[in-house]
Amino acid sequence: MNTTLKKVAALAVAGASLTTFNANAEMFWSDNSITLLKNTSEFEINKNDDVAVVTLEHASGHNWGDLFFFADRLEFKEDSNYDEAKETYSELSPRLSLSYATGSKLQFGMISDVFVATTWEHSSFTSPGFNQSFDNYLVGVGVDLKVSGFAFLNANVYQANNELIDNDTQLTVAWGYPFSVGNADFMFDGYIDWSSAEETHAADFHFNPQLRMDIGKYFGAPKKFEAGVEYSYWVNKFGAKVAWDQAVFAPVAVDDESVISLIVKVHL
Repeated sequence: MNTTLKKVAALAVAGASLTTFNANAEMFWSDNSITLLKNTSEFEINKNDDVAVVTLEHASGHNWGDLFFFADRLEFKEDSNYDEAKETYSELSPRLSLSYATGSKLQFGMISDVFVATTWEHSSFTSPGFNQSFDNYLVGVGVDLKVSGFAFLNANVYQANNELIDNDTQLTVAWGYPFSVGNADFMFDGYIDWSSAEETHAADFHFNPQLRMDIGKYFGAPKKFEAGVEYSYWVNKFGAKVAWDQAVFAPVAVDDESVISLIVKVHL
């Protein structure tokens, strides 16, 4: 069953991506960006004092659905307690509009469309004496929601086929809310991830918002340069089990994260 699910998820990701090559495919909008992030305190799991993250990001809307991709390059600098480490983590998330696929608009109430939602997660991590990589495949159902003031708001429920841990269910909510204060323009966006507990891992919850100010508008390049902060609040990061209650044979202590980072984002 796991192998079947993995094949289905992989085919869904590939199929939704290849839809872009359809002769009738049309792009409505796209955005490409580079973000530099610098932590102000320790991340959990890897607790190096000095961590730099560079993110390449693409988002686009099409008549067939939408596509989101990002790749993080994380550099953990050596300090008195921890060795240096490097990680490349990426996600490719195409969603196929069922309105497009069926030729009938699926819109009701706050829901403006329904999607076949897919994601491919890949990670490659290296440090002295340790190397690890994985590929996870997620497939499920997503919806776009119309809420006044939001540039976008969507929710996706996935069944995940995980390479290194037990498969689980994941809920992802993503949003973008632009607003202005006086002459200053801001974007408040981010996502919430929740994954279910399974035999090999605890449930985890990740709240990851960003607040950025458009500083490019003051230099003749509006919506090109942003600066701000990111907050990472993670309960049971990665669902890691670091202690067990032998009486009930269940996890009782896991890593939690609460980190503010400074960010600069450049739209290409």
